[in-house]
Amino acid sequence: MGEESSDSMFVFKTPVRVNASVDRALAWIVSAQNDNGGWGAGSHSRQDIIDPHAVATDPATTAMVAMALLRSGSTPASGPYKSQLNRSIRYLLETVEQAPEASLNITQLQGTQIQSKLGQNIDVVLTSQFLSNLLETLDKGSESQLRARVKRANEVCVNKIQKAMGGNGAIAGSGWAGVLQSSFATNALESAQANSIAVDDGALEKARQYQKNNYNPRSGEVNTDMGAGVVLYSVSGSSRASAKEARRVSEEMERARHDGRLSQSAPASAENLEKIGFKPEEAQKYSTAYEVYQSAKVQAQRDDVMDGFGSNGGEEFLSYLQTGEGMIIGKDTEWQKWYDNISGRMLKIQNQDGSWNGHHCITSPVFCTATSLLILSVGNDVDRLVKMGSSNR
Repeated sequence: MGEESSDSMFVFKTPVRVNASVDRALAWIVSAQNDNGGWGAGSHSRQDIIDPHAVATDPATTAMVAMALLRSGSTPASGPYKSQLNRSIRYLLETVEQAPEASLNITQLQGTQIQSKLGQNIDVVLTSQFLSNLLETLDKGSESQLRARVKRANEVCVNKIQKAMGGNGAIAGSGWAGVLQSSFATNALESAQANSIAVDDGALEKARQYQKNNYNPRSGEVNTDMGAGVVLYSVSGSSRASAKEARRVSEEMERARHDGRLSQSAPASAENLEKIGFKPEEAQKYSTAYEVYQSAKVQAQRDDVMDGFGSNGGEEFLSYLQTGEGMIIGKDTEWQKWYDNISGRMLKIQNQDGSWNGHHCITSPVFCTATSLLILSVGNDVDRLVKMGSSNR
């Protein structure tokens, strides 16, 4: 199914059967929905149970599946899986609305695969991200009541995420690969802010800085302390967190070169950013983000780095997703090349029934299939991701 490439970073090419693969995966995942409208990954202590109907529903897994349904073309008003999506929306909204105000998470369920590996508060993080994505699909007229309810629920989630953030920008309750919980929390806050949800600018800046600090672009040194010792988990978060700022640098530098304020070969240094109007402190911050992005995205796509823990687990799939979304947010012209490679990788390991499963840590077929769908259908979300990256905040 894969086609060899002369570039060692890009071993796979997109097979022509990618659309059929997505259709099979969607059919499998909707069949896995539980009666309460949600999906579950199962407990960390019983990873041998892979029947999706034999495990408890959890918000994190439900949010991932719901995001996959949205990205694949279903909305509350239309699409082949609007019924399943609406049921999942009801489940998640009720879960948020019933959560104790003082708690950091939105569920009392503990010990899930996702919590154990990513962090105890991953449910509220992924639910917030879904609610932001959902807001963008809702009509301000005919769906105004649902919009208001979704916005209120997302405000609850954002407040909980910010309360769970430590002084270094990491989210409390880190799991085996807690850097991924914190990375997705950064995404969630960015998305919420882009959808007019009040977000503390200081908290968002700390969250971004935490991710960027995990990678030194000049030495290539990667801090994997909160990434289970796996380079992939850390560098994918670093590239994703710096993408928006790196994009601004690229756009401003291109404008300056076009206007003749800088030479065509001028590097994106702090000195040059100051020359074109950045304040000194801002110039240093943005030039560093640019360096981190440009270097980390390359690291995250190296074959040896993409192998992650040595076999495919949900953490690897999440890291691939982070890398690709970051490239799109950054308006990186190489994102299609990334997609050709990663989609070929994903189709090569798809199960016969249309699902994917992990071979270590996050093994849940539901969670892994949802994440794989988000990767394969990312092209449907380009406009939204680009728009989020163009926000002035």
